[in-house]
Amino acid sequence: MLRPALALAALLSLTACQKAEDAAFGQKVRTYLLAHPEVIEEAVQKLQEKKEADAANIAKVGLVKHRDALERDPRDFVANPNGKITVVEFYDYRCGFCKTSAPEILKLIRENPDVRFVFKEFPILSAESAMAAQVILSPVAKPKSLDLFEAFMAERALSEASIYRHLRAAGVDPDAAKAAGRGPAVMKHLQDTRDLAGALGIDGTPAFVVGERVISGADMAALRAAIAEAKTGQLKTINQVQVDAAG
Repeated sequence: MLRPALALAALLSLTACQKAEDAAFGQKVRTYLLAHPEVIEEAVQKLQEKKEADAANIAKVGLVKHRDALERDPRDFVANPNGKITVVEFYDYRCGFCKTSAPEILKLIRENPDVRFVFKEFPILSAESAMAAQVILSPVAKPKSLDLFEAFMAERALSEASIYRHLRAAGVDPDAAKAAGRGPAVMKHLQDTRDLAGALGIDGTPAFVVGERVISGADMAALRAAIAEAKTGQLKTINQVQVDAAG
């Protein structure tokens, strides 16, 4: 007995020799699907699995190709710069899930001095997101990056006024930060980050990268597990992936 998906495939294969009977064939397909709705669910599941597999392949190739841009871009702010394990986060200051995970990120940084944490400004949600990213990347604000990250993520209603308020609280001239943040250097940095995210198949926030693993969403349990595996050598580093790919 044919499985529903195989039966449907066999039915669809008749289209080439039944063009004159399109209406009748369409009715047969409709009748079959109404009698076997589980076929639609199975097809949707297979499509989702294919999309996930394709995304994983894109990410794996991208991680090898863009390793330096991902982990060693000197323009990025890095916490614990001497750490042996690298975690990268793409985030947006208006993203609710990013805000939820931010306290855990700060705790992780404090508790794990051996973990380099690379901050990738990835504003995709609003003009306020873009402004926050621009000012925090400005030369005048960069020394206060971690303090401003914490303040912006804790701000429920991020606006130009609240951004200015937090800049002043951190001892940063808001007008100078805003002007520098709109300069070509910062805009190029942000565009390069967007291009990098695209090359890795990252289109949402937060997104974390540890070694060859991309963790989408605020899955802190998965992030901590990946870090723990990296510390024990069970999770490949990007350098190891590069060696494997070349071998």
